[in-house]
Amino acid sequence: MNLLSDEEPRNTPLDWAIRIGLTGFYFLSGLEKFSASEPHWVKLFQEIGAGDWFRYLAGVVEITGALLVLVPRTAVIGLALLATTMAAAVLIFLMVLGRPADSLFPGAFCVLLTVLAWKKWKLIRERTKSAPKE
Repeated sequence: MNLLSDEEPRNTPLDWAIRIGLTGFYFLSGLEKFSASEPHWVKLFQEIGAGDWFRYLAGVVEITGALLVLVPRTAVIGLALLATTMAAAVLIFLMVLGRPADSLFPGAFCVLLTVLAWKKWKLIRERTKSAPKE
Protein backbone atom coordinates (compact mmCIF):
# COMPACT_ATOMS: atom_id res chain seq x y z
CA MET A 1 0.00 0.00 0.00
CA ASN A 2 1.48 3.31 -1.08
CA LEU A 3 0.42 6.40 0.91
CA LEU A 4 1.81 8.57 -1.87
CA SER A 5 -0.28 6.91 -4.54
CA ASP A 6 -0.97 8.75 -7.77
CA GLU A 7 -4.54 7.54 -7.49
CA GLU A 8 -6.22 9.75 -4.92
CA PRO A 9 -9.84 9.54 -3.87
CA ARG A 10 -11.89 12.45 -5.10
CA ASN A 11 -11.33 15.43 -2.83
CA THR A 12 -14.69 16.85 -1.86
CA PRO A 13 -15.24 20.51 -1.00
CA LEU A 14 -15.66 19.46 2.65
CA ASP A 15 -12.33 17.63 2.55
CA TRP A 16 -10.66 20.74 1.11
CA ALA A 17 -12.32 23.01 3.70
CA ILE A 18 -11.15 20.83 6.58
CA ARG A 19 -7.61 20.55 5.22
CA ILE A 20 -7.36 24.30 4.50
CA GLY A 21 -8.66 25.10 7.99
CA LEU A 22 -6.19 22.73 9.65
CA THR A 23 -3.37 24.05 7.49
CA GLY A 24 -4.13 27.64 8.46
CA PHE A 25 -4.43 26.81 12.15
CA TYR A 26 -1.23 24.78 12.41
CA PHE A 27 0.77 27.00 10.05
CA LEU A 28 -0.01 30.07 12.18
CA SER A 29 0.55 28.15 15.40
CA GLY A 30 3.92 26.99 14.10
CA LEU A 31 4.91 30.51 13.07
CA GLU A 32 4.01 31.82 16.54
CA LYS A 33 6.63 29.54 18.05
CA PHE A 34 9.37 31.49 16.27
CA SER A 35 8.29 34.82 17.75
CA ALA A 36 9.87 35.85 21.04
CA SER A 37 7.14 38.50 21.23
CA GLU A 38 4.66 35.64 21.87
CA PRO A 39 5.23 35.37 25.65
CA HIS A 40 2.81 32.46 26.06
CA TRP A 41 4.94 30.07 24.00
CA VAL A 42 8.25 31.31 25.41
CA LYS A 43 7.00 30.83 28.98
CA LEU A 44 5.45 27.42 28.25
CA PHE A 45 8.61 26.02 26.69
CA GLN A 46 10.70 27.44 29.56
CA GLU A 47 8.41 25.58 31.98
CA ILE A 48 8.98 22.39 30.01
CA GLY A 49 12.70 22.93 30.52
CA ALA A 50 13.79 22.11 26.99
CA GLY A 51 14.79 25.61 25.90
CA ASP A 52 14.23 27.58 22.73
CA TRP A 53 15.47 24.80 20.47
CA PHE A 54 12.44 22.69 21.41
CA ARG A 55 10.09 25.60 20.73
CA TYR A 56 11.66 26.06 17.29
CA LEU A 57 11.48 22.32 16.60
CA ALA A 58 7.78 22.31 17.52
CA GLY A 59 7.25 25.24 15.13
CA VAL A 60 9.02 23.45 12.28
CA VAL A 61 7.05 20.25 12.88
CA GLU A 62 3.71 22.11 12.95
CA ILE A 63 4.47 24.08 9.79
CA THR A 64 5.70 20.94 8.01
CA GLY A 65 2.63 18.99 9.07
CA ALA A 66 0.34 21.83 7.99
CA LEU A 67 1.88 21.98 4.52
CA LEU A 68 1.72 18.20 4.14
CA VAL A 69 -2.00 18.26 5.05
CA LEU A 70 -2.67 20.78 2.29
CA VAL A 71 -1.29 18.53 -0.46
CA PRO A 72 -3.74 15.67 -1.21
CA ARG A 73 -0.99 13.10 -1.84
CA THR A 74 0.68 13.78 1.53
CA ALA A 75 -2.37 14.63 3.65
CA VAL A 76 -2.33 11.34 5.61
CA ILE A 77 1.33 11.83 6.52
CA GLY A 78 0.68 15.42 7.60
CA LEU A 79 -2.35 14.44 9.68
CA ALA A 80 -0.35 11.68 11.36
CA LEU A 81 2.53 14.06 12.08
CA LEU A 82 0.21 16.64 13.62
CA ALA A 83 -1.65 13.97 15.64
CA THR A 84 1.68 12.75 17.00
CA THR A 85 2.59 16.33 17.93
CA MET A 86 -0.68 16.72 19.81
CA ALA A 87 -0.15 13.39 21.58
CA ALA A 88 3.28 14.63 22.68
CA ALA A 89 1.68 17.85 23.95
CA VAL A 90 -0.80 15.81 26.00
CA LEU A 91 2.02 13.78 27.53
CA ILE A 92 4.02 16.92 28.32
CA PHE A 93 1.05 18.60 30.01
CA LEU A 94 0.31 15.45 32.03
CA MET A 95 3.76 14.16 32.93
CA VAL A 96 6.14 17.11 32.77
CA LEU A 97 3.98 20.07 33.77
CA GLY A 98 1.38 18.23 35.87
CA ARG A 99 -1.50 20.21 34.35
CA PRO A 100 -4.10 17.68 33.18
CA ALA A 101 -6.74 20.31 32.38
CA ASP A 102 -4.38 21.89 29.84
CA SER A 103 -4.12 18.57 28.02
CA LEU A 104 -7.80 18.61 26.99
CA PHE A 105 -7.37 20.89 23.95
CA PRO A 106 -4.39 19.05 22.42
CA GLY A 107 -6.07 15.75 23.35
CA ALA A 108 -9.22 16.67 21.44
CA PHE A 109 -7.16 17.73 18.43
CA CYS A 110 -5.14 14.50 18.63
CA VAL A 111 -8.36 12.47 18.43
CA LEU A 112 -9.73 14.62 15.58
CA LEU A 113 -6.51 14.40 13.56
CA THR A 114 -6.23 10.66 14.15
CA VAL A 115 -9.81 10.08 12.96
CA LEU A 116 -9.24 12.23 9.86
CA ALA A 117 -5.97 10.43 9.05
CA TRP A 118 -7.59 7.01 9.53
CA LYS A 119 -10.56 7.89 7.30
CA LYS A 120 -8.31 9.30 4.57
CA TRP A 121 -6.00 6.29 4.77
CA LYS A 122 -8.97 3.92 4.47
CA LEU A 123 -10.21 5.80 1.38
CA ILE A 124 -6.80 5.56 -0.26
CA ARG A 125 -6.56 1.87 0.64
CA GLU A 126 -10.03 1.10 -0.76
CA ARG A 127 -9.23 3.03 -3.91
CA THR A 128 -5.94 1.18 -4.34
CA LYS A 129 -7.61 -2.21 -3.87
CA SER A 130 -10.34 -1.46 -6.41
CA ALA A 131 -7.97 0.04 -9.00
CA PRO A 132 -7.42 -2.17 -12.06
CA LYS A 133 -4.03 -3.91 -12.06
CA GLU A 134 -1.81 -3.38 -15.09
